[in-house]
Amino acid sequence: MYQPTHFVQTDAQAIAALLRAHPLATLVHHDPQGGLVADAIPMLWQPDASGGGGTLTGHVARANPLWQQADGTEVLAAFQGPQTYVSPGWYPSKAEHGKVVPTWNYAVVQAHGRLRAVQDAHWVRALLERLTAQHEANQARPWSVADAPADYIEAMLRAVVGIEITVTRLDAKWKVSQNRSEADRQGVMAGLAQQDGNEAAAMAVLVAQGTARG
Repeated sequence: MYQPTHFVQTDAQAIAALLRAHPLATLVHHDPQGGLVADAIPMLWQPDASGGGGTLTGHVARANPLWQQADGTEVLAAFQGPQTYVSPGWYPSKAEHGKVVPTWNYAVVQAHGRLRAVQDAHWVRALLERLTAQHEANQARPWSVADAPADYIEAMLRAVVGIEITVTRLDAKWKVSQNRSEADRQGVMAGLAQQDGNEAAAMAVLVAQGTARG
């Protein structure tokens, strides 16, 4: 990933927050028969105790050939955070000299690592329980794996295979107007405040945080 220095994100807490809030990974690997393949897979991030790495875990349908190629295969898991269009009309500098153009702000994390498949039913069930607990936490009446009939869950477990990525490198990029003047960043936040939707609101927060760090 192209990484200008001013867009590099190294804050482990900020990275972990994006991985929790946007857990759907685009998992890219090389298939010997078909070339590059990308699968959309929700994944759980677990940093290791040292803070130097961690694991991503998820599951795929047994019919998906990905798990059969997962014997230490090198993979890339990309996570897309907030992203928004930025109009040059939001910059006060437009009125000063007119030398402005549109751009796009975004936050992304790319995890590089080695993939393995896990067919142990207890491991897979524990993973599904963790996934469910995380994503049902905000529901008024959270669903749990135990709510479904036991024989149905057993059949579902046989239909999936667990996967785990041992992460060797995390690359994070926050392109949130850090390369603009303070006045232009304030203009971007004001412009985003006028837009509809959660993406604009989330990006406004990231721009403000980038301004605070600046």
